Amino acid sequence: MATRQVYWNIEGEHWLYLFFIIALIFFGYGVYKRLSLWKSGKPENRWKDVWQGIKDILVYGFGHKRILKDSYPGIMHFCIFWGFVFLAFATAMITLQADFGLHIFHGWLYLFIKLTANLFGLLAILGIITAAFRRYIQRPDRLDNKTDDAITLALIFAILLTGFVIEGVRIAATPDPWAGWGFIGQWISIPLKASLNEAQLLSLHRFLWWFHLLLAMTFIGYFPYSKLFHVILGPLNMFFRHRGPIGIPELIDFEDENLETFGKSQLREFSWKALFNTDACLRCGRCQDNCPAYLSGKHLSPKRIIQDMRILMEETGEALKASQKLALSKQSADLESAAAEEPVELPVPALIGEVIPEEDLWSCTTCRSCEQQCPVFVEHVDKTIDMRRNLVLMETRFPAEAQLAFRNMENNGNPWGIGWTTRADFIKGLGVKTFEEDPSAEYLYWPGCSGAFDARNQKVSAALVKLLQAAGVHFAILGNDEKCCGDSARKLGNEYLFYSLASENIEVMKGYGIKKIITQCPHCFNILKNEYPQLGGDYEVIHHSVFLLELAKAGKLKFKNIAGKSITYHDSCYLGRYNQIYNQPRELLKMVGLEIKEMSHTGEKSFCCGAGGGRMWLEEHEGERINVMRTDEAIAVKTDYVGTACPFCLTMIVDGIAMREVGEELTALDISEILEMVI
Repeated sequence: MATRQVYWNIEGEHWLYLFFIIALIFFGYGVYKRLSLWKSGKPENRWKDVWQGIKDILVYGFGHKRILKDSYPGIMHFCIFWGFVFLAFATAMITLQADFGLHIFHGWLYLFIKLTANLFGLLAILGIITAAFRRYIQRPDRLDNKTDDAITLALIFAILLTGFVIEGVRIAATPDPWAGWGFIGQWISIPLKASLNEAQLLSLHRFLWWFHLLLAMTFIGYFPYSKLFHVILGPLNMFFRHRGPIGIPELIDFEDENLETFGKSQLREFSWKALFNTDACLRCGRCQDNCPAYLSGKHLSPKRIIQDMRILMEETGEALKASQKLALSKQSADLESAAAEEPVELPVPALIGEVIPEEDLWSCTTCRSCEQQCPVFVEHVDKTIDMRRNLVLMETRFPAEAQLAFRNMENNGNPWGIGWTTRADFIKGLGVKTFEEDPSAEYLYWPGCSGAFDARNQKVSAALVKLLQAAGVHFAILGNDEKCCGDSARKLGNEYLFYSLASENIEVMKGYGIKKIITQCPHCFNILKNEYPQLGGDYEVIHHSVFLLELAKAGKLKFKNIAGKSITYHDSCYLGRYNQIYNQPRELLKMVGLEIKEMSHTGEKSFCCGAGGGRMWLEEHEGERINVMRTDEAIAVKTDYVGTACPFCLTMIVDGIAMREVGEELTALDISEILEMVI
């Protein structure tokens, strides 16, 4: 029967247990240290969907669904990971037989282990070599080389290599009819058998076996102190990841008298999961490579924020330990002071300002491209918004332009500051009734501030109204009762202003019994659909791109073809990454015969226009203008039109086209404007 002696040529193998216990002690202490740091955060329940968490580990962890989207490093990591898995499986089977008396290391399982360990071990070695070449020869900007990276790669490589050489020595020293199943060991055995005698082979085998054992024990003991820990933390972060609608900030109860601070300015104010994120981060740099702020030359790097928070977490933990020791020493000396009874607070850098520059917090467009690309689901943007809240609500520190937008929203219910009593003027002029005039309307049409006040986006509103009327949709508006949805206020950190605006809107809609809402703005769509329920506003909200497609498929809208024209479609972040609406706008454009050409960044990797996260109202003082960079991508594909489904995106791309002076060659249009041309 196919098998081999487990401890062949080895004496004193019982010392393995001592080495293993020592390694476990180091491993356990390392895990304990990290646990104590995470526990310094606030409680948060992430045990809401265990079965989905297990599926996520299988799909994103073992299946590498996200990692493989970046094929070069993805395949490299896939090889290393699965080499690790199959070699760990082989070690486990050997341990079960040798140390627990289970006679399973024989027959088909033995041959399976030999074949997979050799095949995937070879792939892992190739992966390690590729990783070293990429990290130390190619040196992409997104990777920062630390000593730990070199140690980790060298340690894994040495374990793999010595394991194969040990197998080769054994095959060279003993007749093995099953040697072909361990093909790498067989290859290595050929030169060894030709150059060494039996005694030399036995001595070399014993030396390499013990050396390999020490490397393996070092691997176990070093695990929680190194990047290797992500093998465990990554899948756990996938298990505990946020599910459902993303980007919903925690609701602040302004009536809670026990609440002493708003937002977060210290690590202990974040949840344990937020702190856990900082350790789960792989430092792969995909977030940085897909961040529009970073790519446009701004100081912000999502990876750096997470890593700097991790370093601060460690420094805070060490400072706490030192302060407790200092307090105990004072107590033991019987010092009669208050300081002798309480831990002494030792200084650590301030999270906002010293660790994370304030300008980095305001540079974020909240596009969540960082999170979309992260292989282990690190949550970046929520931390940024929490820190913005602290700056706005506690410190009254924010960009000067934001002050004007806040004042305009507070006084006139819109960021432009145009008189609130004129909100309905334009739309009512299109023959649209208010709910006060037509309380039986099935749908509330929510044009938003852009659709009501911005001259360019009023054309979008007019086109959409014409389409809805042509399809026989029974709809009405709130008119002057509608106020800004509060998206920009909330994303800029002014939670109180958001609360005021949202509460007023909800009360108005509740009074009319509104259940269904049509929007043309993804920001309004997202906040009405996903965030208003926090305040009791539950509605069926549909974006105009989805609704128009449904009308067309139902035969309520008929389109002519636009022959010989091409278009590139820009995915709005709040429509795409936030709400997974990618295909519907494209289906509509195909219905009218337009040839769609995709930009270099599209779909999940779409490049932000630069207006999200309230940045529509802020100036860019650093680096290139994000909207111009996106416009350049649109220009590069050489189409007749740029299609959008967001008023902010339309405004930014129109501005970009003007700055590049290509208005005669390229026109930016909302999808409703395109459809309105051909009904």
